[in-house]
Amino acid sequence: MIKIAIDAMGGDFGPEPIIEGVVQALEEKSFVPILVGNKDEILSLLPQYYFDKVEIVEASDVIEMSDSATDALKRKDSSIYKAVELVREGKADAVMSAGHSGATMTAATLRIGRIPGINKPGLATLMPSITVTKTLVLDVGSVTDCKPLNLFQFGAMGEAYAEKILKIRNPKVGLLANGSEESKGNELTKATFPLLKELKGFVGNVEGKDIFNGKVNVVVCDGFTGNILLKTSEGVVSTVFGLMKQHIRKSLPAKIGAFMMKKKVFANMKKQVDKDEYGGAPLLGLKGCAIISHGASSPKAIKNALFQAIHYVESDVNASIEKLLSETKLK
Repeated sequence: MIKIAIDAMGGDFGPEPIIEGVVQALEEKSFVPILVGNKDEILSLLPQYYFDKVEIVEASDVIEMSDSATDALKRKDSSIYKAVELVREGKADAVMSAGHSGATMTAATLRIGRIPGINKPGLATLMPSITVTKTLVLDVGSVTDCKPLNLFQFGAMGEAYAEKILKIRNPKVGLLANGSEESKGNELTKATFPLLKELKGFVGNVEGKDIFNGKVNVVVCDGFTGNILLKTSEGVVSTVFGLMKQHIRKSLPAKIGAFMMKKKVFANMKKQVDKDEYGGAPLLGLKGCAIISHGASSPKAIKNALFQAIHYVESDVNASIEKLLSETKLK
């Protein structure tokens, strides 16, 4: 049975939403959660029925959001470090944390290690699209200063992930730029373009709007650009729903229309753009599996992050990434 090491202490709201998310996940899927943190606090929040369904590893330290990312390597009794070590030692198949994302990525990269051929791992996330399948974007925050080879490897990892996890045959890969023409972009994207031609799914440059219109399945960018894109998109979604509520309140016909559309239209829209539906972002390129969740994750988000980890392990996507890289001329 798949075992997932869970940083039970690192979220913005402490262990309560994390424990609740674990309980919700156990109600739907069979796996073994290994909760890492303060044992007494974990047991106080865990329903007694689940005592024999989880494992607990004591950790007396917590990496706070204000701490340095490299603290995770020095403070070996922290919940993040101990959770990552369980994967490194083969005692867990995956690690999931809603704690300090930088610390989790640093510890996972240096302690679990990278797939052969990968220089730096990339953080991937799913973005809403008008098509049935969502768009995978990477990197969204792991590597802010990228070289062309990094972007090429992000494209290769994204293509393999789309095939194995998202079940997309012949996924299309695009390079994010300020225009679709090959001549557009900055020095980084122009140097990356010829490298990405090594991928069978590469279709060229794409613009920001193409992330949401279904033109491609995978969008490649550096972590600085990707992180701004991610947070801007979250802000736009929040603003649009806020404006809709404001205008609906001002008009009786609008209130009636909104009530009639509430269950089908609005519910489906919310599900499409709700970040809790994805749960977390996989750090692609590791020898194991690491899922990075938002610090303010709800129990629903934690549950879906755990499902994502299970799916990742079952798919053996890492073998596909390694195989794809071995078939290209770029090393």
